[in-house]
This record gives sequence, structure tokens and C-alpha cells, in this order.
Amino acid sequence: MASTLKPVLVLGGSGFVGTRAIAALRRLQPDLPITIGARDLERASVVAKQTTLTNAVKVDLERTSLGLPEGAAYSGVVTLLKDDTLNSMKYAQTHGVPYVAFSDYLFEIAPQVALYAQNPAKAPILFLGHVFGGAAVLAALHFARQFRTVERVAIAAIIHEDDHGGPTTQTDVERGARVARPLRRENGQWVWASTDIERPLTMSDGTTIQVRAYPVLDVASVAAATGARSVRFDLGVRSAVGLGRERSPAVEMIFEISGIDTAGSSRSVRHEITDDQNLSTVSAHGLAIAVERLLGLDGGPAVPAGLYNPDTLLDPTRAVEKLTQFGSRIALDVVR
Repeated sequence: MASTLKPVLVLGGSGFVGTRAIAALRRLQPDLPITIGARDLERASVVAKQTTLTNAVKVDLERTSLGLPEGAAYSGVVTLLKDDTLNSMKYAQTHGVPYVAFSDYLFEIAPQVALYAQNPAKAPILFLGHVFGGAAVLAALHFARQFRTVERVAIAAIIHEDDHGGPTTQTDVERGARVARPLRRENGQWVWASTDIERPLTMSDGTTIQVRAYPVLDVASVAAATGARSVRFDLGVRSAVGLGRERSPAVEMIFEISGIDTAGSSRSVRHEITDDQNLSTVSAHGLAIAVERLLGLDGGPAVPAGLYNPDTLLDPTRAVEKLTQFGSRIALDVVR
């Protein structure tokens, strides 16, 4: 039972995504104790007091102990900020508890992979630097189940220009945008794309914007899971001017998939997921679903030590069902 668990330590839990992730976790697991780890203890304590079974501690990422008391014990470590020291991962491995890395792009994960390779049996390590906390890649794999063979997958995420997601999220987005040549799968080969980085895309309201290839882990996860010869992920930012936020979704995910369907016919589909909640909230929902599984709280078996992506940890269809329970809407076989 969740009530017998030690607290899960959420580093950065007092930020925009963190506060929403704690709320989502509390909705999924009302009895789960949560400890917010933060540099600003005063701010974290204010956030903790707003949620039941939640407290706050001061952390220091420059120390391998994270500055935590020697007797502190946690059921898992969720890192929502960019930890360049990797001390948070080392702490989880030392204590043999699950670890979530939320803010790393595909061009940044080599140090974590090397650290895992040194200690593969210590703890389950989850890469969750995927868009919307893994929501997009899991939805793509759910939709891909209608195909016998997947040839091409193109995923696009669209957010509003005034949806900054807080300072940490904004810094993460800007860091990813600085990569001039995003990784793509093209005709069966991995390439650092230098052409066709931008493309026009019609949004759910029928208007068209330019979206740009973005260096997230979703590309690698989708390619590995589906075997598709071509995979790309694009990010688009729509103007809020003149649109009316009440008439347009805050977040859109668009999935274009081509291949051979289960009946043996060539087929191309477009599916859409929209949500009126903002970037941080939808990301928090994806994170909460993954953490619930990683801690073994969703009725499934305990997760053994290993290196995981959301697609190797979660069942895509069940994850999409939970996203809809949080408020996401699905439109199938859309023609634009």
C-alpha cells in the first residue's frame, strides 16, 4: 500500500512543473508521502503546506549526499531540474531507489548512460526528457498499434507563445532550441539534419504555422519501439494574438503515421490530442503517470534495476487512458 512507502523525493518540486506534478501524483496516489527537495527551503515549505502528506527539505546538488541527513530514506528520486553534477542520480543508486531524469535532451544523456553502465544493478533509472513527460511518445505508440508495419512517424507539439512553463522549463526549452542540427531518422539512417528542419503544419483549428525539428528523446524511443524508417519530432509555437485562448487549446499533439495496417493495406493517418491546460500541467500529468508505475503503485509488479524510457516502462494504451482522465481530448483520423 502507498501509505507504507517512504516519501518520494521530488527535486525542484516547488517550481511550475513540480507543483503540478505533486498535485497529479496526489490525485493518482492520495496516500503517497512526498518530500520536496529545493535550494529555497522557505518557498518549498510554502508549497508543501498546500498539499497533504508533503514536507520540504533543503538540498545541495554539489554534495553526493545532497546535503540530506544521514538517516534520510526515500522510495524514489525525481529530478525535475538539470543536474549537471549527477549527484541526484548517484544518490538514488547508492540507496537503491528508482530515479527519474526529467530535463535531459538526447544530446545530453551520455554521462547518465555511463554512470548507469558502471552500476547497472543498483536501481531503475528512467529517462523522461520526453515531451510532456512522455505523454507524446506513449500516445504515438498507442496509435501505432493499428499498424502491422510502421514506415514513418511525424510528431508535432504545439504550445502558445505566452506559455513559458516557469523559469526552469523556459531554460530547458531555450537550451534545446540552441541545437542547430537535431537528430532524425531518415530512410533507415540516423542523421543530424541540416535541411528540412522546418516544415508547415496545419493545427487543429485549420490554420498553418511553421514547426521546427527539436532534439528530444521521443525520436529515439519511437524509432526503437516501432522500427519506423523515418521519424521526426517538431515543436511549434502559435501566436496567442487574436486567437482567443477560450477557443484554442493550450497544448496540441499531432501524430502523422504511415505504414501497413493490420489488414495489410497501405495507410496514412493523422490523430490529434488537445488539452486546455498548459505546458507545465500536461507535462506534470505525464510525469505523474510514469512515477506511479516506477514506484510500483499502479497495481503492476515492482520495477527492477535497469535503464528505462517511458515506452519500455508503461503500456501506451493505459497511459493514454489516464491522460484523458486528466482532461486531454483525442480526435482520430483527422483530415486537415
